[in-house]
Amino acid sequence: MEQKLKELQAEALQKIEQTEDLKSLNDIRVAYLGKKGPITEVLRGMGQLSAEERPKMGALANEVRAAISEKIEAKQEALEAAAVEKQLASETIDITLPGRPVKVGNHHPLTKVIEEIEDLFIGMGYQVAEGPEVEKDYYNFEALNLPKGHPARDMQDSFYITEELLLRTHTSPVQARTMEKHEGKGPVKIICPGKVYRRDNDDATHSHQFMQIEGLVVDENITMGDLKGTLQVFAKKMFGEDREIRLRPSFFPFTEPSVEMDITCKICGGEGCSVCKGTGWIEILGAGMVHPNVLEMAGFDSKKYTGFAFGMGPERIAMLKYGIDDIRHFYTNDIRFLKQFAVNE
Repeated sequence: MEQKLKELQAEALQKIEQTEDLKSLNDIRVAYLGKKGPITEVLRGMGQLSAEERPKMGALANEVRAAISEKIEAKQEALEAAAVEKQLASETIDITLPGRPVKVGNHHPLTKVIEEIEDLFIGMGYQVAEGPEVEKDYYNFEALNLPKGHPARDMQDSFYITEELLLRTHTSPVQARTMEKHEGKGPVKIICPGKVYRRDNDDATHSHQFMQIEGLVVDENITMGDLKGTLQVFAKKMFGEDREIRLRPSFFPFTEPSVEMDITCKICGGEGCSVCKGTGWIEILGAGMVHPNVLEMAGFDSKKYTGFAFGMGPERIAMLKYGIDDIRHFYTNDIRFLKQFAVNE
């Protein structure tokens, strides 16, 4: 048995030395060290040996296994190293060739405007709030003083999914949900950016899907003066310190009183031109004092708390800020358009 083990060792070592690929080497491993290999077959006859010879044969068998394993590992390392050298030789890279430039992207102009507005209001103590785009009719309309059958619903031609679910037509539902979570306790100070959807024909100034940013402040002793001051800071930061604002009476079901805000035309400085249609003013957003009904439905005591809200379209602001004449440019992903807003940082 001792002689047989030594012969198997010599035979295996010779085959390992002669092999030239990893597959053959693995076959040798299985053939000699596997459960059905010749070394295992030899060891099955140990039962016929005396008690004194068994430990000796067991130790010898382990030495043979270890020698074969060690030789296989050394040969494997040598074959793998040779394979790497061969691959490197066949895949030589010509470092004299010019490199391929990697094009670096930049912020979309709409994203730039939205982030600029967010940063401005965060600096004024507002928090950014979000809500679902598939909204309940209750939060989209009823909680905002627009009961079923209200004629103002026709102004927001909606994408309904069921009778009670629709794609939100504005981000005002986020305001309603946030006030509800406060359980009648102020203050509330948020802005709500997000996508909204309305059934509209796409053209240079309209889209069925667009962005909206709304703001809401609810606390004790909030006045129209607070609203005007906030909007004035916003206008000057976004469009320049020389911009003036004016508030015109308007109507929104969820605010009372309601106003439209205009800013002086950037092109003519308020003198009147074709851009502002000779008026010197450009409409920018809608706003107003939160309607008492909206406060009450959200759980606030309208005799104790007041608030203001405003809503703006980032697309319109971006168009005015950058002189963009077609809203569809924001969504067509024309690289020639987007390159104009690249900034070297």
